Amino acid sequence: MDISIVIPAYNEENRLGTTIEKVYTYFKKTGMPFEIIVVDDGSKDGTVNIVKNFAIDHPEVKLRCHLKNKGKGAAVKTGVLAAEGDIILFTDADLSTPIEEFEKLKKAIDNGYDIAIGSRGAENSKVVISQPFYRRFIGKFFPFLVRLLIIKDFKDTQCGFKLFKKEPAKTIFNKLYTNGFTFDVEILALAKRENLKIGEIGVVWYNSSESKVSILKDPLKMFLELNRIRGRIK
Repeated sequence: MDISIVIPAYNEENRLGTTIEKVYTYFKKTGMPFEIIVVDDGSKDGTVNIVKNFAIDHPEVKLRCHLKNKGKGAAVKTGVLAAEGDIILFTDADLSTPIEEFEKLKKAIDNGYDIAIGSRGAENSKVVISQPFYRRFIGKFFPFLVRLLIIKDFKDTQCGFKLFKKEPAKTIFNKLYTNGFTFDVEILALAKRENLKIGEIGVVWYNSSESKVSILKDPLKMFLELNRIRGRIK
């Protein structure tokens, strides 16, 4: 298996079918042996049926399920630990970063990086559709907290488009504790502690109006998670 693509999903029946179709079509054209692992994180809608129906005629598509909602970090961890590919990509279900941007991350891996992370702040990045003002404010304040409390190396830890070599991925995701949205920070902090080589790659990005991040509830949760990560990593 050349590559595994992990897609975490929670109540994604409205857009997941299109996303799987795009990802499947893209990798089918590459000729690379691949698998798509969708991890349903306790959805209450028809997400599971979307995946099951697509998988009937597409054996590359596989489904893993959480019986109850655990969080994005837990879903990505489940997918990564189940992955069989030599490299492992995780991408958000909304494809805010188009799947074609994989080529940029793959080039970094081919050039010797253990991990390549998509970034909205790195050189050559392009934000085509911006977030509303209040989300942009949080989007700038959160990286400030990350640099202040945990790691100073990255301009954007939260872009949901990251590529890993298999063995480093298994190592750090086995140690992942954070289930929520800040899991990316812990993964990168763990990778730094393991002295892994990480490339931050500018990508194209489109804001999704159906973001699962609650502007009212999640900022406090993410701040508390950052403090817990800081305590575990140091």
